[in-house]
Amino acid sequence: MHPEILRELHAQHRHDLQQQAHRALLARTARRTLQALRRNGHQAEADEFVVPAVPDYVDGTFRAAGDEAASQVPAARHAA
Repeated sequence: MHPEILRELHAQHRHDLQQQAHRALLARTARRTLQALRRNGHQAEADEFVVPAVPDYVDGTFRAAGDEAASQVPAARHAA
């Protein structure tokens, strides 16, 4: 068989083996995590992602509910 074809077949096989090993590692990690949760008496809960508050102004302050500027939308400006 031509050396280039052999090289490509070997690279494809190696890539398949690496993917299989990665999937096995993920499965093993998931099993160990679930076992640890069961062993420690914790129920598996979904992690809550809390979005941090993003300030409205550069100085880090937030708009107050009574601000008149909060209800006004600035006019759209186009770049030259």
